Amino acid sequence: MQQKITHFRQLNVYSLAKNVANTIYEMSKSFPVEEKYSLTDQILRSSRSVCANLAEAWRRRRYKAAFIAKLNDCESECSETQVWLEFAKDHGYINDAMFVTLDADCEQIIGKIVTMANQSEKWIL
Repeated sequence: MQQKITHFRQLNVYSLAKNVANTIYEMSKSFPVEEKYSLTDQILRSSRSVCANLAEAWRRRRYKAAFIAKLNDCESECSETQVWLEFAKDHGYINDAMFVTLDADCEQIIGKIVTMANQSEKWIL
């Protein structure tokens, strides 16, 4: 029997997104200083926003449209993170293996978010 999820922190997708955001935070410490106000800030913001929007979506489960809208925000932020990861790879700030791993994690997060939106009746109150 599966345990009932009662908090957004229990969501597998939230845990995965938080791990990605924390990994990005750690690796961004090695980015050049000249990237501080562009790439670094943007990638940190978008990766963390996935988690924040998941938490907001969880609290909006009373209203299907609001729940799905917040999940769409999550998906968009995760896609934005993928773009910033690609720029980091292109400029040599992260290696190909790190890019492939984090990009695959982002694809998994997006897939889980899309599934939640497509099966919203399982989540809404």
